[in-house]
Amino acid sequence: LLPSKLCNPNMAAMTAGPLLLLRQCLRARQAGALLRTGSTTSVAHHNLQTSRSRRSATRTYADASNNAHIKISTTLIEPQCRVEFSSLGTTVSEWLAIRPVDEWRRSFDRDGYLIVNDIISAEEVAVYQDLYDRFLNGAIDASSHRHDLGSNNDPQLENTENICQVMWPSDYVELLSEGPLHQRTGAIAQALLGDDTVFDFDMLIYKAPHSATDVPWHQDQGYWLDMPDKRAVSCWTALDNANEENGCMWFAPGSHQRPLLPHRPAKPGHHVLTCDLPNEWERVSAPISTGSCTFHHGGTAHHTGGNTTDTHRRAYILNFRPQAMVTYSREQGFDHGRQGLENVDYAKAGAAYQATDTETTFKTK
Repeated sequence: LLPSKLCNPNMAAMTAGPLLLLRQCLRARQAGALLRTGSTTSVAHHNLQTSRSRRSATRTYADASNNAHIKISTTLIEPQCRVEFSSLGTTVSEWLAIRPVDEWRRSFDRDGYLIVNDIISAEEVAVYQDLYDRFLNGAIDASSHRHDLGSNNDPQLENTENICQVMWPSDYVELLSEGPLHQRTGAIAQALLGDDTVFDFDMLIYKAPHSATDVPWHQDQGYWLDMPDKRAVSCWTALDNANEENGCMWFAPGSHQRPLLPHRPAKPGHHVLTCDLPNEWERVSAPISTGSCTFHHGGTAHHTGGNTTDTHRRAYILNFRPQAMVTYSREQGFDHGRQGLENVDYAKAGAAYQATDTETTFKTK
């Protein structure tokens, strides 16, 4: 199994504009119960219709203009809608050319994290927010990839996850990986890690108002199997203003340059991991505005606080690593829960799961 396509920064065509079409391909009962055809938003008109035939469970993406970045992606998920972005004639390389890439790289290498402001426009944010809300309200049924990332805590709200996590949203929305968020974050990831960097997986992490549940301190490498090449970067994009009160990112600068800390389940029988940071390590918050993002290395210690406000905190996360390591992890049977959370084999995940009797069907990160 290999990841879906990540276009090279030098590709000729880059999608960078508003949504042209969102065609819902839901079961008739879902469309009737959850959607109204002909609905409009401030972004664009949404054509919603039930599909006359369901798409194949196997999807293949290929860019004939750049064979070096052809990726074949096989998944059991059938896309439930299609999103298309209009092209404004801006390529990824043109977009990246006017950004301070050298400064970004120095900051990332030194601190293990990076803040990039306004990676997507307000108009583009509205498109992603609309799709995000369809996942949350069930219009896009991602139940096989949805769970409570905060299940290690007592329930805070009725009928709402403490922390809603949806793995592989791009498998549910056709062409989502062709949009500006995947393309621009992918270009930055290549600038930070090298030209062999490709898309690995994506996820949504949502904190409802007053859910007040934190994600404990951890390093992403603690969740993953040990790989020969440790290069990896995650992009955390805010679809709402993110601050200390509603759950913005916190980082331990420079922790990616230190050995991986020992990790353990935050609560016995739950997959959520945590680690103990040395007292002398610095901890800094990274509040960002809607449409901005953070990048952090797989070895960078980080956490997010709970949402104690009246507002939503929606985050879209994308992960990138060298193509050889994506192939290696898939050959080892580690795919970040792509075949469904009930099929996760923790014996193929991080070392912390091998040291404990963790009985859970929840997804590793």
